[in-house]
Amino acid sequence: MNVRYRVLSGLFLLSTITYLDRVCMNVVSKYVKADLHLDNQEFGWILGAFSLSYALFEIPTGSLGDTLGPRRVLTRVVFWWSGFTALTGLAFNFVSLLVVRFLFGAGEAGAYPNASIVIARWFPAVETGRAQSVIWAAGRLGGALTPLLVIPLVHWAGWRWAFGLLGILGVLWAIGWYTWFRDEPADMPGITSAEVAKIETGRNLKPSDHRIPWTTIIRNPDLWALMLMCHLFFYGSYFFTNWSSVYFQEGRGLSEDETKNFISLSYFLGAIGCLVGGGLSDVLTRRYGLKIGRRAVGVTGLGLSSLFFLLAGLTEDNQMAGYLLATCVLMKDLALPVAFAVCVDIGQRNAGTVAGSMNFAGQLGGFFITILFGIIVEQTKNFNYPLFMIAGCLLVSALLWFHIDPTKPVSVK
Repeated sequence: MNVRYRVLSGLFLLSTITYLDRVCMNVVSKYVKADLHLDNQEFGWILGAFSLSYALFEIPTGSLGDTLGPRRVLTRVVFWWSGFTALTGLAFNFVSLLVVRFLFGAGEAGAYPNASIVIARWFPAVETGRAQSVIWAAGRLGGALTPLLVIPLVHWAGWRWAFGLLGILGVLWAIGWYTWFRDEPADMPGITSAEVAKIETGRNLKPSDHRIPWTTIIRNPDLWALMLMCHLFFYGSYFFTNWSSVYFQEGRGLSEDETKNFISLSYFLGAIGCLVGGGLSDVLTRRYGLKIGRRAVGVTGLGLSSLFFLLAGLTEDNQMAGYLLATCVLMKDLALPVAFAVCVDIGQRNAGTVAGSMNFAGQLGGFFITILFGIIVEQTKNFNYPLFMIAGCLLVSALLWFHIDPTKPVSVK
């Protein structure tokens, strides 16, 4: 196996662990709420604390990866978040859980921007979309596995021990990554000169392009369109990450087993969407060019997801709502690896900064929907109103792809 694919395997495992840790709170929500006496509005602030801190630390951690390299930064990121994943199990009231989840988000921030740095340095341009799709499919696989693994664990040992065991997984990954990985392909033991040459095909990763002035980022309309697109996209993503369990059980009256199955199905279809979206984008790019190759997948995936969110909110059939929402994940996740591929397309050596900027905007969207969902549901007792709002956000997100040009690098002028 080529060394770059072994590197991708390491990122695959990282992304899987990331979503195991992230989705765990959603899966155990009814146990945490009951144990700590939280209503949906309070629980929304708990969930939102993660999204807010994640957003605030995205750009600094992505920029740090551009400067120090993803080996050191990813190691720090995973050690930090794994520690606070374990500490989640020690929370004893609203405030303590709020603080721990905020610090957990601060630690996990930068994981995907730094993964994008690895992709930018380790993969040729024609493999960027597929490499991103593998990383994001792994995250969806982690989300699919979470209810299947965590719910039996909670029944056996309690929700607090579930977080402790997940924290250990991250620590083991961080030790292995720091020991084995190298930032530059040429420095990696066992790699051939032929593979190094293959990796450098079509890349423009000059050390002189190491930093982008913030004025260049602020004045770039394509980056603003990319950030707004991701902001609205994450309204859909964080519904599944944070609220789907509550929606199915409290809003639709489904059992824990039915909820577990729909959450797993959603993330499993999301993994398929990521793989198909990234691969399809690369195929279309080779045939029709980078602009069409990226835009076509983004517009189609998010447009269809918007439609299925609307239909899920309108249907009175609870089982049908579950299947429609699972299909939403399939459709919207076609665009996810493509968005991060665009960060590599336009960011090049500064892919971490660009991906951090985009993900910062996305995480703010995750924060807003997390808070708004809890408030709307608590005040109106209607669990479908937020779905209509999300459908509108995804439609606008789809249209924004027409304003994103992946052929224009963000560079110093």
